[in-house]
Amino acid sequence: MDFELNDEQRQMKMSVREFAESEIAPHVMEWDEAQHFPIELKPKLAALGLMGVLFPEEYGGSGLGYVEYATVIEELSRVDGSVGISVAAHTSLCSNHIYHFGTEKQKQKYLTPLAAGEHLGAWGLTEPGSGSDASSTRTTAERKDGGWMINGSKNFITHAIHADTCVAFASTDRTKLSKGITGFIFEKGTKGFSPSKKENKLGLRASETASVVFEDCFVSDENRLGEEGQG
Repeated sequence: MDFELNDEQRQMKMSVREFAESEIAPHVMEWDEAQHFPIELKPKLAALGLMGVLFPEEYGGSGLGYVEYATVIEELSRVDGSVGISVAAHTSLCSNHIYHFGTEKQKQKYLTPLAAGEHLGAWGLTEPGSGSDASSTRTTAERKDGGWMINGSKNFITHAIHADTCVAFASTDRTKLSKGITGFIFEKGTKGFSPSKKENKLGLRASETASVVFEDCFVSDENRLGEEGQG
């Protein structure tokens, strides 16, 4: 098996490296010391197609593969791990879940602006009392007319404050443990969806990490991601 990059992949690698060294490297210490999340980088990353490397062009992406994606994350992280993890969380967690499990309508509405870099994505699983153990999820989703009422909280969520779109998980049937977990898509500004405490971290300080509180947060059934219990 040949693990060498082809010419196009090498060219992409060098383009991302040049971008990282010119646009990111001069600010790394400043951003880290100030715990500044460089949201101003988003349009520049988007212009290079780096916010949707994995996704088809029909959904606003670059239509490339995992080798190219890994190369992008490697080159960004080579200069600043905070930026690398930001793009990885946006792509692998939020956007990728919508791509693989979303309806066509959800892909058009949410994935397309995410992949194009117009929107920023977050993903919520970890909770204060259960970590990333999905079977111990305490956030609940109760059926209401036409949708779901979500109550609970998540912590250590990348982009919790700046995200335009958040994929998060709640228990729709506590008796089924992990088989009773369902995913939902939340839009920034949804009533009852509130970013909370920003973490003061030891490292990756330019990568925004914060808590999210759901307090009687209603979402339409159209915002359910996948089937009930498929989360």
